Amino acid sequence: MERLITKIKAIDWDDIALNMNKKGYAIIPKLISEKQCKALLNMYDEPMAYRKTVTMERYRFGLGEYKYFDYPLPEIIQTLREQIYPKLAPIANLWMKVLKIEKKFPDSLYELQKQCHGANQLKPTPLILKYGKGGYNTLHQDLYGEVYFPLQAVLFLNEPSVDFDGGEFVLMQQTPRAQSKAIVLQPKRGDMLIFTTNFRPVKGKKGYYRTHMKHGVSELHRGTRHTVGIIFHDAIS
Repeated sequence: MERLITKIKAIDWDDIALNMNKKGYAIIPKLISEKQCKALLNMYDEPMAYRKTVTMERYRFGLGEYKYFDYPLPEIIQTLREQIYPKLAPIANLWMKVLKIEKKFPDSLYELQKQCHGANQLKPTPLILKYGKGGYNTLHQDLYGEVYFPLQAVLFLNEPSVDFDGGEFVLMQQTPRAQSKAIVLQPKRGDMLIFTTNFRPVKGKKGYYRTHMKHGVSELHRGTRHTVGIIFHDAIS
């Protein structure tokens, strides 16, 4: 994992912060290799790696399936979670400050997990998602409990237009007293997308206000699409 850690350190995190503050999302291209993507894909059918499997159709979440990893997490996911969180905490804390929310996130993932465990949020939240033809995911937010970190990430394991068609990642920005705005993205295999979990600050004429955001996946027209969601807070169940 040393090469991955070096790669994370070399990212222009000031530019990531600029994009997060301006748009509520940022893409890191080719963060993980094709080999690492395949290794994660190959884990999909290993039942011992997961604590829970959810069929989306059953709960009207969409059409597809996702599985929550169990602790201990796969090394690559644990490394990404530990190394990326400290880069995002300053962004999250700036958001709290400009929105005048009395909340400060700790510098390390370990300290965030201590807060989660104090609120009885003990379950790991990283997950792998699979969609086939016709699959989709309704707009939602990944909160999981009282304690939540306002930024999260997703890794894309398949190549669009090669492995699948359709299946775009959709962000919906719900601006107060205005029409909602849809943002449609199609990152490539190995890319990581960082985006807001719940809301983000937007500067208005009288200062900053919060705009809520949800995310989902549009319908697949062909093929199979897998992603890994990296959520930093733990869950109650």
